[in-house]
Amino acid sequence: MEITRPTVMEVDLRAFEHNINKIREYVGKNIELMPVIKANAYGTYINKVNEVISKFNIVAVATVDEAIELREQGYKNEIFVLNQAYKDEIEKIAKYNIAIGISSDSFLEILGNSNQKFNIHIEIGTGMGRTGINPNRTEEYIEKVKKYPNIKIEGIYTHLSSADIDKEYTEKQLMYFERAVKKAKEILDEIKYIHCNASNGILNFVENSYNLVRPGIIMYGYEPFEGAKEKIDLKPVCKLKSKITFLKEVEEGASIGYSRSYITKRKTKVATIPIGYADGFKRELSNKGYVLINGKKAPIIGSICMDGFMADVTDIEASIGDEVYIWDNENITLEEVASMAGTMNYEMMSTIMHRVPRIFINREN
Repeated sequence: MEITRPTVMEVDLRAFEHNINKIREYVGKNIELMPVIKANAYGTYINKVNEVISKFNIVAVATVDEAIELREQGYKNEIFVLNQAYKDEIEKIAKYNIAIGISSDSFLEILGNSNQKFNIHIEIGTGMGRTGINPNRTEEYIEKVKKYPNIKIEGIYTHLSSADIDKEYTEKQLMYFERAVKKAKEILDEIKYIHCNASNGILNFVENSYNLVRPGIIMYGYEPFEGAKEKIDLKPVCKLKSKITFLKEVEEGASIGYSRSYITKRKTKVATIPIGYADGFKRELSNKGYVLINGKKAPIIGSICMDGFMADVTDIEASIGDEVYIWDNENITLEEVASMAGTMNYEMMSTIMHRVPRIFINREN
């Protein structure tokens, strides 16, 4: 379908490839990458570019439905669902050959009593406080799994909660996980995948990478914590941009937007830009954010509307059709926009809605 909307997210696949190569260099050639492409690849939609993700032997998603979407678009390699699945999804898991993480006794029993075959990774709860079995239950849980011949244990994993900010706590998590891994190795002939490091763990605890890592936001070129780019050379993959669709000049004292939240203090040239909170452009940016127009920062004035917002371009040479960057990764970064909105880069990027078209540049075909 031809893209006609002036608001788009531009996604650079060459930058993505660069980041993948840098991560591989960082972790070493003997460590497998399992890219985390949940939530539409953190909002980039790279998960929908099958020729890109098919280069990986295994990918991770958050839900069974995300895995099914990959299968239906033609991805044939391994898919791992990070989060605990639900009993009503069992038929789909088997039908689409999806590996799942489990730590629930009741769910294990349902799997085991099915006439289907399943591949699982056992999740060890080392301190995230979300899901996972107690590390002390590793032997007991594995023995429970082994009672069911239709279930194959392919992996063991955990989630590090604070690898960006708390070295001592993370080392404690890693100690618990290592004990569980050691016990699992004593019981099982083979464990195909052992993994605990996502983006923060990769950068701060690379020596604990085992044989598989789960890169997330660093694949897309953004920092999981301040200073991360000092450790690894990353290139941001996406730019969010729109265009000016309307211009007008108003007198001093004119009200702009809903609830008259901004009153002009001088004669003001106002640009209307068609991206709003229904597109994922946070309403928290009302009257305090800015955008880039013709190389200059234009303040956002008035409340962000559902489908658009207004900017003060009085001091900028601006015309209808001029490009407007919400973030361009240079003059305005994703991190700056997220900070102004009172959130983090993960949320800012992943919540840009589906009605904003993604345009892939530097695509191989």
